[in-house]
Amino acid sequence: MWQIDIDKDKCAGDAECVNACPAQVYEMVDGKAEAVNADECLGCETCVEVCPEGAITVTEV
Repeated sequence: MWQIDIDKDKCAGDAECVNACPAQVYEMVDGKAEAVNADECLGCETCVEVCPEGAITVTEV
């Protein structure tokens, strides 16, 4: 199981994580990324790699 943390202050709303996530974990909500399907996270950290702001952290729990 994976915990996804998004720093809303850092998120620029560019949707890079939405487009890159193979498990469709993210959606844009009010101009910011939101992990609406966090239970589907594969832990691949693609979102972390593509986020230019460094706003996403994925931790195994």
